[in-house]
Amino acid sequence: MKYVISILFFLPLCLRAQPSLVIEPISSGFNQPVDIAHAGDGCLFIVEKGGTIRILRADGSLSPQAFLDIDSRVNSQASERGLLGLAFHPDYENNGYFFVNYTANDGDTRVSRFSRNPGNPNIADPNSEKILLTIEQPFSNHNGGDLAFGPDGYLYIGLGDGGSGGDPGDRSQATQNLLGKMLRIDVDVADDNIPYDIPANNPFIDSSTVADEIWAIGLRNPWRFSFDRETGDMWIADVGQNVVEEINFQPGDSPGGENYGWRCYEGNQVFNLNGTCPDQSSLTFPVWQYAHMNDGRCRSVTGGYVYRGTRHPDLVGHYIYADFCTGLISSLTPDGAGGWANTNLLDWTNNQIVAFGEDAAGELYMAAIGQGTIYQVQTTVVSSSNDFPELGKVTLSPNPFTDQLHLYLETALHGELAVSLINLNGQEVFRQEEPFAAVFSKTFDVAQVPAGVYFLRLISRDKVASFKVIKQ
Repeated sequence: MKYVISILFFLPLCLRAQPSLVIEPISSGFNQPVDIAHAGDGCLFIVEKGGTIRILRADGSLSPQAFLDIDSRVNSQASERGLLGLAFHPDYENNGYFFVNYTANDGDTRVSRFSRNPGNPNIADPNSEKILLTIEQPFSNHNGGDLAFGPDGYLYIGLGDGGSGGDPGDRSQATQNLLGKMLRIDVDVADDNIPYDIPANNPFIDSSTVADEIWAIGLRNPWRFSFDRETGDMWIADVGQNVVEEINFQPGDSPGGENYGWRCYEGNQVFNLNGTCPDQSSLTFPVWQYAHMNDGRCRSVTGGYVYRGTRHPDLVGHYIYADFCTGLISSLTPDGAGGWANTNLLDWTNNQIVAFGEDAAGELYMAAIGQGTIYQVQTTVVSSSNDFPELGKVTLSPNPFTDQLHLYLETALHGELAVSLINLNGQEVFRQEEPFAAVFSKTFDVAQVPAGVYFLRLISRDKVASFKVIKQ
């Protein structure tokens, strides 16, 4: 039995109805999960910041052994350092190659290729590392960290501006510096001694003043970007400085070469015009931005995906993204006039959504770094009533709950009923025992229980019922 968060926002009739968003926890116990990827099968690969990758099987179980463990090579001693990104080669089934982006022990960014263990597809060979790129990082923040294969088969790598605040080295606009850029490289090289090739149609390949690897310029910290698997469009969520968070859009037929404006502009607003600033007319401004507010909460955009799965038709075509600090989950859709309409779908506070991911079928998932939990994004509302053959019919209301939780039980049993809430770390945070018989109806005061996902457990003698509930 699944219990979920569901909020429906009603819109004017001139806009298509927005989905009722449902967030379903599917696995927990991860150590700072920061990325989710798939290899074309039914599994999800969960990247942990400290340097491990774990396999979440289609049945919800975890593979007992880490897929990859490079903890000894990874510097994760700052909030924006660690093993940060994972991408599987489009022909992974045959060649066994996958690529990671991590902070090396010296603090520099490293992009490497690893190989699957030929004798066991559930583990990788940690000794197979082939380093493709090493980029010096002057500060510990703004590493970017994401990487993904585009529909053209090339590997795209998002790099932040090198850190500190305000891009003090003006690196994002420095065209011989790879920081603050989107890179595109060809990893299918015939000579294994060559780390990568430059695609022949990279936008600056004929320029003597711009590095050949550069696909786009002027990014601050593109923590997460993605491709629309149907259109090939690229969505880049770029974390802001003091004023706004921005989302940039690159159409699938773009030849590259966009300049997204940082540090000259933060979103659509002037930030610092001293230094290298192209003419405003040559810049590509975000398709959406949202402002920082004076409410004591930070803002930090977490880029997502355009939903292209089949299980939730009302989500199709929505670019789903979130804010790491506030927990607000939103979507962008075409507004019918050449622009984009933004809808706030769910205010899911204090959950630190750090990444989204797709499975092979296009279904959408989220990682909450502080909780160590992976969630699935859905629109299916599941009933809060369930039949347990040995115990009886259990109904909860409301679910999600806040300060009170009402339990209704129809049963053939009688005696003592123990009602408890177990958090995702296995700790009992609430317990109350009550006499019951035939029909049991009681409202429990759970105001002191912290917000989060729990297992409600009912025990009478040797009869047990247990399922997920959510405290808001």
